Amino acid sequence: MILTASVNPDSYSTVDNAITRLKRGDVDALTEILTRYQPRLYGYLVRMVQDQALADDLFQQTWLRVMEKIGSYNSSSRFDAWLISVAHNLAIDHLRRQRSRSLDVPDEDGATEADRLRSGGPDPLAELLDSERAALIAAAMDELPAIHREVLTLRFETGMKLEEIAGIAAIPLSTVKSRLLRVLDALLAGVEKMFGK
Repeated sequence: MILTASVNPDSYSTVDNAITRLKRGDVDALTEILTRYQPRLYGYLVRMVQDQALADDLFQQTWLRVMEKIGSYNSSSRFDAWLISVAHNLAIDHLRRQRSRSLDVPDEDGATEADRLRSGGPDPLAELLDSERAALIAAAMDELPAIHREVLTLRFETGMKLEEIAGIAAIPLSTVKSRLLRVLDALLAGVEKMFGK
């Protein structure tokens, strides 16, 4: 399921105010910031590490790191890009420490994320169809390498611009574009394979 974010100028000024307060040491301001970015950040981490318990740990570590490093945040850049880059660094560090898991090779465990991709529609038939579609997409995404899941998640679940993704992943913009194209082709091929086409 692709998360959507509402764009409300007032909410940005509230977040900017909370960030300023957090920089001054007001820990209560973290609640406002966390509320706004929790779904996007957590969704990103789940996609990256493909383990809900590990994503929970990395989520907490990310916010601890944010509190430690908030003084280094430059308010001329977008906070969500900075936040995701903090989470990115923690997730990549963890994935690199896992000797048996490469960033370029898909997982072999066959775990599905269908439960995390449930529909919220009131119609039971629509819910069933949405759930089946989500399970197919989740299964196809499980087969993708971590570097491709990351680009897909950053672009469509967090709504990041390609330039921001390049900054977070520390790769050229052309690489982001080519990875995104490759991952969309691979995702389509994976779904078509499931249907036997």
